[in-house]
Amino acid sequence: MAALESETNNGTGKLEFSLDVPFPSSREAIIALQSLSPDREPRKGGISKQLTVSGSTLSVRWSADEARILRVSVNSFLDHLSLVLETMEMFGPPVSQ
Repeated sequence: MAALESETNNGTGKLEFSLDVPFPSSREAIIALQSLSPDREPRKGGISKQLTVSGSTLSVRWSADEARILRVSVNSFLDHLSLVLETMEMFGPPVSQ
């Protein structure tokens, strides 16, 4: 993982956290995005998460009302990301179509 940032947005008072995960190719970043996108936050309010791909980098941005909620969401995401990476490693690089 290339970059981590954490800050409080003074305008809204929300906590924000960003994570950029580099992949060997854009295809692998898109596979990770598609694998991780269906996971919605369990709570309706208090936190939001946005996933995007730019080139071969998967970027995730969180915004939360409370540090505890943010920590739980980031930890859960990292667990899922670890599983996606292990699966991709086990099956090898994707075949181009």
